[in-house]
Formats: sequence, C-alpha cells, structure tokens
Amino acid sequence: MNNLNNDIKNYIEYCEYRKRLDSKTLKAYRIDLKQYEIFCEDISDYSSKNIVDSFITHLHRQYKPKTVKRKIASLKAFFHHLEYKELLEENPFMKLDIRFREEKLLPKTIPFHSIQTFLAVIYSQKEHARSEYQYRCHIRDIAVIELLFATGMRISELCSLKPSDIDLENHTVLIYGKGAKERILQIGNREVLSALRLYQDAFEEEIESCGYYFVNRLQHKLSDQSVRFMINRYTEIAGIHQHITPHMFRHSFATLLLEQDVDIRYIQRMLGHSSISTTEIYTHVSNAKQKDILVNRHPRNLMEVNGKR
Repeated sequence: MNNLNNDIKNYIEYCEYRKRLDSKTLKAYRIDLKQYEIFCEDISDYSSKNIVDSFITHLHRQYKPKTVKRKIASLKAFFHHLEYKELLEENPFMKLDIRFREEKLLPKTIPFHSIQTFLAVIYSQKEHARSEYQYRCHIRDIAVIELLFATGMRISELCSLKPSDIDLENHTVLIYGKGAKERILQIGNREVLSALRLYQDAFEEEIESCGYYFVNRLQHKLSDQSVRFMINRYTEIAGIHQHITPHMFRHSFATLLLEQDVDIRYIQRMLGHSSISTTEIYTHVSNAKQKDILVNRHPRNLMEVNGKR
C-alpha cells in the first residue's frame, strides 16, 4: 500500500511542478486518487486490470456519469504516468472498456432580455449609489459582468487575470485557460471598454497592491464565490426569477454568437475549447434562430400553390 501512496504523491508533485496544472485540477486529482487508494487498502496489486475494473463499477454505483467520467480520467492519467516512468509492466487501461452512455445536458443560458435587464440594473445602482464605497463597488461589479459577457471567459479565468493581461490601448485581453493554454480576445464594445477604464482608474492603487486585476474590499484577489454572490444579489434586485451563475454568461455568449451566424470554429477558439465537439453542444441550444429560419425563411413561404380545396 505504501507503493501506491508514494506513486500518487510523486505523480501529484509532477503535475504541480512539471506540468504546472492549476490548483483546481490538482485538488480533483488528490481527491480522486485518494479514493482509489482507500479502495485498494487491503489489495497489494493495485495496477491489476480487475481491481481497476471493480473500482470503476464502484464509482458508477455512487456517482452521476459526469463525476464518474472525471474520476476515471484522473485514474487513467495516473496510470499513464506510471507507464511513462516504466513503473508498470502493463497499463490496466490498455484492454479495459470504460465507455458508457452519458446523458447530454444542454447548457443553461440567460435570455437576451434578461441580460439587458441585468446590466441596466447594475448601471442604475451605480447612478443611485448612496456612498463612495457603494459607488466603487458598482464600478467594479459592472466591469466584472461586462467582461464576463463580452469574452465568454470562465469565472476562474476572470478572477486570475493580472493587470498586464488587460490591454485597453489595443482593446485586448490575454486569457490563461485550461491546460495552461493562452488565448487573446478583442474587446469590441465601447461601453465595455469604458467600464474597464473607469474601474482601472478607480482601483489603480488596489490593483497594483494586490497583483490581480479584480480585487475585493480587503484588496485581495476577487474570488469565484464573491462573483457568484454578486450575481445573485443583482438578479434579485432586477426581479429575474431565473437562477443565474457566472458560467451561464459563457453559455449565453456562445449561443447568442451562434444565433448571429458566427462560424462555430471561431466560437471554439474564443471559448478556448480543445475539441470542436465540446462547442457543438451549443448548436442544440440555438432554437430561436432555428425557429426564425423555418418560420420566416423557408422556401415554402415563397410558393403559391393553386387548386387549394
């Protein structure tokens, strides 16, 4: 059992210092591999195909498909590393069927009118701020939401932005995505640029002191949870009954662009997806555009058929 514990420890260190994976990925790997370690507590041959197969069955009994898929991926990556280091005679995943039917959940989006209402409420709150502190908070909140919707970036990517990543002179933002992949997006809307300039001017000292672009009231890095709380608060003020999450701005960004006939390959790059199949799920969401085409643009509408009864 010591061997498995040491192998996991060495693998996590490799992921952290050599592959430089982000903290959330490392945390997931630790949780998933610790679970496998506990499962193998009284088992000497932890790399046995039968043991791995039993563990996967055990996962399916306990978790939903999406969670199982992640845990299998963690274990598969671990054994691939052991194989690479020549610590295994045979990778147990080589002849293991891990495919399973996974329910496809369509991404939840925010209707266009709700986004418009949401933004209008935040700007209104800024104009009617009762104190300097409230005014500054609204300036920051506007910048956060505008940038989320303007770029479709993940909330973790937004909160990790550094001051040097935002170039207002050239209207660009440098985003560090999953797998340490970088992408540069243009900010094309004047109101978004104005919101970012206003925030940057108001929080210049705090940004420099913190080292991150978005800061909280304690002059520390703005957290994912703070943004979620912020969105919940403005949703309630706006009287929007839909539960809105930061990631829904990303889904809405992709879906609304698709409805504007933007090529899905461009949307893939903007979202930072490695595979086009990940982006293709948005094609199932775009029902409004489909309805417009079939109701208003179908060639049958141009036909006049005589002899109707």
